[in-house]
Amino acid sequence: MPKTLLSKKLLLSFLLWSALYWGWAQDAPTPSSLNIIAYIQQLERDFDVKFSYVDEDLRPLEIKVPKSGVLEEILEDIRNQTQLQVKKLSERYYTLSKSITVDICARILDNFEQNNVTGASVEVLGSSIATITDLDGNFMLTNIPRKASIRIRHLGYKTKYVTAENLVSKNPCQTVLLGLNYQQLDEVVVYKFLTTGLVKQSDGSIELNTAEFGILPGLIEPDVLQTVQALPGIKSIDETVSDINIRGGTNDQNLLLWDGIKMYQSGHFFGLISAFNPYLTDKIRIIKNGTSAEYGDGVSGIIDMRTQNEIADQVFGGAGFNLISGDLYAHIPLSQKLGVQFSARRSATDFFTTPTYDEFIFRAFQNTEIKVDNSQNSDVRIDTDERFYFYDFTGKILYDYNEDHKVRVSFININNLLDYTETAENTGRTNQSNLDQTNLSLGGSLESRWTDRFSTNLSGYYTFYSLDAQNITANGVQGLLQKNTVKETSAKLNTVFVLNDNLSFGNGYELTEVGITNETRVTQPPFESELTDVIRKHSAFSEVNYISENERLRAQIGGRFNYIENIATFSDIVIEPRLNASYLLTDHLRVELLGEFKNQTTNQVIDLEQNFLGIEKRRWVLSNTKSDTLVNGRPGERALPIVTSKQGSIGFHYDRGYWYFGLEGFYKVVDNISTATQGFQNQDQFNGEIGMYEVKGVEFLLNYKTEDFSSWVSYTYNVNDYTFDDIVPPMFPNNLDVRHTATVAANYTYNDFKFGIGLNYRTGRPFTEPLDDPNSLDTTVFPNRINYQDPNSSRLPDYVRLDASAIYKFNISPRIKATAGASILNILDRENILNTYYRLNDQNEIERIENKSLGLTPNISFRVSF
Repeated sequence: MPKTLLSKKLLLSFLLWSALYWGWAQDAPTPSSLNIIAYIQQLERDFDVKFSYVDEDLRPLEIKVPKSGVLEEILEDIRNQTQLQVKKLSERYYTLSKSITVDICARILDNFEQNNVTGASVEVLGSSIATITDLDGNFMLTNIPRKASIRIRHLGYKTKYVTAENLVSKNPCQTVLLGLNYQQLDEVVVYKFLTTGLVKQSDGSIELNTAEFGILPGLIEPDVLQTVQALPGIKSIDETVSDINIRGGTNDQNLLLWDGIKMYQSGHFFGLISAFNPYLTDKIRIIKNGTSAEYGDGVSGIIDMRTQNEIADQVFGGAGFNLISGDLYAHIPLSQKLGVQFSARRSATDFFTTPTYDEFIFRAFQNTEIKVDNSQNSDVRIDTDERFYFYDFTGKILYDYNEDHKVRVSFININNLLDYTETAENTGRTNQSNLDQTNLSLGGSLESRWTDRFSTNLSGYYTFYSLDAQNITANGVQGLLQKNTVKETSAKLNTVFVLNDNLSFGNGYELTEVGITNETRVTQPPFESELTDVIRKHSAFSEVNYISENERLRAQIGGRFNYIENIATFSDIVIEPRLNASYLLTDHLRVELLGEFKNQTTNQVIDLEQNFLGIEKRRWVLSNTKSDTLVNGRPGERALPIVTSKQGSIGFHYDRGYWYFGLEGFYKVVDNISTATQGFQNQDQFNGEIGMYEVKGVEFLLNYKTEDFSSWVSYTYNVNDYTFDDIVPPMFPNNLDVRHTATVAANYTYNDFKFGIGLNYRTGRPFTEPLDDPNSLDTTVFPNRINYQDPNSSRLPDYVRLDASAIYKFNISPRIKATAGASILNILDRENILNTYYRLNDQNEIERIENKSLGLTPNISFRVSF
């Protein structure tokens, strides 16, 4: 081909492709949206103008490119799209700035199928501006502060918070998606358990809802620690709330929590009244076995009390009184994000006396009525003068930063004060006792939901307990001062990750430091002692929760790893596996398998059980040695290792129609206990031997319930034995070995009237008697001492008590409701012996002391609520 022709063809192709490219470039679409800063820079080039602005104000904004080619029209379009203020300074210079207020609009849809959410409320927080979405889910508001927080909510959806500037009016308006509000509910095996407000959960725990509480025999108020004693396997050997025994364990082996804070004091009036206001205590969880790995301490059981935890829509509260005390409480929402609640109670015992007060006083100080063996003068009359009062106060702040992050701060103060004097008429001898007992605690938590599947709870607390007790005897000849102080600080992180509807993981870490000081001073003979121990515990825990597709199998398997360090004496590692599994054999019959290993490092030592006000002179102490630490071939004097427990149980629960039947067998071993913590009142009281106890038993409950009526029969059989290698014989009945316990009770509701009656029976507890004369007294040593028979070889008579209560509710006004109640404890006025022990008096005679139960004790109450 000639070169001339080839050159012409190449030139023609070049011109053709150039023309096509130029035409395509002219017709190419401009991008539909641009960052506003990039677009303004383009305007500056196209129109030879300059714009002044703050980069941070404009950087996040994007606009649709205006179609107009006129600068003023373009700037007006920018105003409409961004609600920026555009100001012309001269023919060439302009300013762009954010306006103080904006117009907002949006379309609200659900995030599942993008359906319109009609009637959703849209509120500008901090103002009275509000609206609702229309049939298409749309809303519009004008002149709204740019930084205002907009709350969008609708029943069945999670509340959404959006800043106003993120909803600036555009065409079309922005779309906001609301998430469906799923609430995971625990399966309830028994809908009503003995009375309304008591339910049995699928994990074997019992939950008490005080707002729905019905009535139990002898109770006219939902006293938390009295109510739990209606359950099989839980009782108080001495009729108090400060000495609750769960499956044969001592009270100090229970973990008592109030809003996640460990409590070291639980009662008023020497344990006869619970120290926790029941009207703001929303839910109480009682766990006897199968504990979640998140819980430490409490080798016998857990009582976990939680106060109202959600901000109410309106103020509610109440007040009332009975023959012992008066109280008031309130929950006040200060805004939709902030609420406060408080409760206060004070005794009236220092102002006037009542029949109830007289019975309580006799119950507390009765061992002043002394019966002397081997003495012709068998009764010594004692005159007493007492000044006693108590109070408690709680407070809580609830703050919802938003729907997913909530802050809670709780406070509680409990106090008992006593001045008590007793004088023997025949000798004029005077003994004086003073008591100041205080528990002051502060705790808080941050509950966060980061996604629909992941949530955390960061919590911590500080608790302070103090007991100052002084006893002056023999007209001032001898003075005894005992001071017990506990300071505990804890921080805890819980995390929960939900893998799917069937499987979730819980993990966490807890750091606890507790310091305990015990001070003792005696004037005659002179003696002083002050001991302080500090234990720091690091605990990591993890567990898996599984629910089968058909929901017949539920399992919670986990463990807790503890590194325990006594700052002065030892360190140790304790690993605790936990198991909680249940399977639905039929639609109405469930079998439960529970097991746990646990430990605790705090215990109550009882140095002189028969001296100074019973329970109130118990002193908290810390573990101070490992279980394998020996001194001269045996545990060191007053050695107190870490107490450990192992427990397993299997239960069958049948619930159908009106009937519930439960049968549970358990086996528990608690190791490294000391005789100093068990309340011995015989030859083994002061030696501090280390041993264990083993308890096995069966708990049975049959409950017939209708909407208005509930009746039940419960029975517990326990065999509870100590083993102390250094005591002869080494194996003998536990101080809390009550073989048979039974209850027959019923309650009935008729309109606004509730009535309950119940009979409680148990066999007597063991005690130790002196040898028969003439071998009852050992005069070969000084001071002389009592020679005892084998430990706990005798038993007290059987215990029987009949109680009844009645409550009537009525309305004072549409807003104010009232309740009047009356109860009688021990209707038969039966004289039940709770405990018997012996001691030597100044004449070297053996005195027999009998602690008796409450006699016939009436009480009335009146309450109002709104």
